Amino acid sequence: MTTRPGKLPGRYLQFQQSHPEVFAAYDRLGKAAAASGPLGKKEAALVKLALAAGARMEGAVHSHCRRALEAGVTADEIRHAIILSVTTLGFPAMMATLSWVDDVLAGGNGGEP
Repeated sequence: MTTRPGKLPGRYLQFQQSHPEVFAAYDRLGKAAAASGPLGKKEAALVKLALAAGARMEGAVHSHCRRALEAGVTADEIRHAIILSVTTLGFPAMMATLSWVDDVLAGGNGGEP
């Protein structure tokens, strides 16, 4: 299963433990989606980060920023992906998302204990 102790929100880990069959199915779905096309890990990580940004999901932006770094995406590439959202999401939304990314890039834990 896709777990990284200490980096995942407590609620997520609780769900994983309390509903293992549902979580296992969710994990398999994610793996099947990742394997279903030609995007590499870096590109897929940037797409997922962009989707989290577009949905204005701060926790998901933190998580996908960390995952992008793990996939080899550089801090400059991550920031550029977020800056590209300015014409789609608007300046205030882009700035908010950039602050969430900077939470992680600055060495913070993105709001996680």
